[in-house]
Amino acid sequence: MIKRLQRKFVVIAAVCLLIVEFAIIGGINGVNIYQTNKNADNLLNIIIENDGRFPEFDPMGMKHDKPQDNSDNASPPESKKPDKHRGFNEETKYQTRYFVVYTDSNGEITKVDTGHVAAVSSSQAIEYGKSVLDSGKTSGTSGNYRYKTGDTDKGKIIVFMDCRSDSATKNRFLLVSCAIGAAGYILVCLLIIIFSKRAIRPVVESSEKQKQFITDAGHEIKTPLAIISANTEVLEMVSEPNQWTVSIKNQITRLNGLLKELLSLAKMEEEKPALTMADFNISDAVYDAASPFTTLAETKGKKLTIDVTNGLTYHGDEGAIRQLVSILTENAVKYADEGGEIIVKLFISHNGKETDLEVSNTCKEPPQGDLTKLFDRFYRDDSSRSRSKGEKKGGYGIGLSIAQAIVRSHKSKISCKAENGMMIFTAQLK
Repeated sequence: MIKRLQRKFVVIAAVCLLIVEFAIIGGINGVNIYQTNKNADNLLNIIIENDGRFPEFDPMGMKHDKPQDNSDNASPPESKKPDKHRGFNEETKYQTRYFVVYTDSNGEITKVDTGHVAAVSSSQAIEYGKSVLDSGKTSGTSGNYRYKTGDTDKGKIIVFMDCRSDSATKNRFLLVSCAIGAAGYILVCLLIIIFSKRAIRPVVESSEKQKQFITDAGHEIKTPLAIISANTEVLEMVSEPNQWTVSIKNQITRLNGLLKELLSLAKMEEEKPALTMADFNISDAVYDAASPFTTLAETKGKKLTIDVTNGLTYHGDEGAIRQLVSILTENAVKYADEGGEIIVKLFISHNGKETDLEVSNTCKEPPQGDLTKLFDRFYRDDSSRSRSKGEKKGGYGIGLSIAQAIVRSHKSKISCKAENGMMIFTAQLK
């Protein structure tokens, strides 16, 4: 149980960390791509506004609405550099590679300007222009070029800007951020694994104390129960047995059974239960363990059917598997509807990798809600599972917990479901 809890803690922490890293790396790269594309669009707008070329660079970005006054009392000109010209400097026009396609009002290409790029000829520029015109888009990417269209007095202007450098920068940034994120993720996961034992130590200590308490209490209670039992027998020898002595003996038997199951459950949930693993004929084991309940079922007016595939072998603890079959079969006989049917099956699963033990019983009114609670200690849903004329079901509510512990000790799974008027418990033995 402790290792399972530790694995669950590590998995949850690792998944949460992975989600956070995806969000951070994705956000950073998203902002980087958006900003890069925005800068490219700003440059395209500048070229379009200046009829296919860069304007002369004005470091102050000033506009003079009035004639400039050179007198000493003149106020300095107001700076009105627009945001769209950010990133534009004196070297931008020499660093940016682009070509321009002009069209008339009818959409026919009239001129191309490839003087600012070496990788594209005039004929290729025309093909790029036709592709954009046919698509009907006003902006986007075409190959290694980002384009944008604008309107002029004579028609349209389409500017294509080489973005290979930007694309390479974005790709490098993505790879570097992913590599750093992966390295950080692995490092943090290793730290989580190393310190996970310390994180779950309070839970481990509480579980160990609980097991120790159950074991100690079980041994301590055995002595007074033995004394009470002996005293009751003496009373029956001195006087005739009566309803009170019979009741005392019944309760002693019940308490002894409860102690036995509690100690068995505590033993099965130990980190390394003392199981004897070996190959054995599981078909014979299941049949032998389930057969004695046939008579019990008949006395209660119920029918027990055993359907076992012959010749199956399994590597595990034969005694524990027999106990598992007994617990599930007894549970099914106990809670089957009056006059109902119990079916015990053993077969190879559909994938051929597991041996499935399936125990089912008729149940017209199955428990509601989460059926996994049936495996909890001391949980009994008698209100919904006992409908037969006030009949009281025995047990202590820990039988299915023991069954679950047995299955888990074999690194397998057990589940429960209600369908077609049947309660079905399935142990998938790996």
